[in-house]
Amino acid sequence: MGKRILIVDDAAFMRMMLKDILHKNGYEVAGEAENGARAVEKYRELSPDLVVMDITMPEVDGITAVKEIKKIDRDAKIIMCSAMGQQAYVIESIQAGARDFVVKPFQPDRVVEAVRKVLG
Repeated sequence: MGKRILIVDDAAFMRMMLKDILHKNGYEVAGEAENGARAVEKYRELSPDLVVMDITMPEVDGITAVKEIKKIDRDAKIIMCSAMGQQAYVIESIQAGARDFVVKPFQPDRVVEAVRKVLG
């Protein structure tokens, strides 16, 4: 069975793109969330192998969600998604516990490379 991944992004289109890339490469999308608060709930509920999370979202941002998920599971594997020019946020999210990041617009090869690297 493929590894189970939780996709978190406030844009449905981005979630759809990620889901497509992951499915084509043999990964199972365990669930989706549209903000950091839902991401934490879904993480508790689904215990995915990996979370792919946007940094900037309404309600609770990705960095705060990383910190909350790490409180639940210090071994949680999280990859952040950022738009160009968000380097400071990327650094902050890595310090908060994210393992890698991918830049939007997504390059499918880079997404798969990050997922493989983080999942080992």
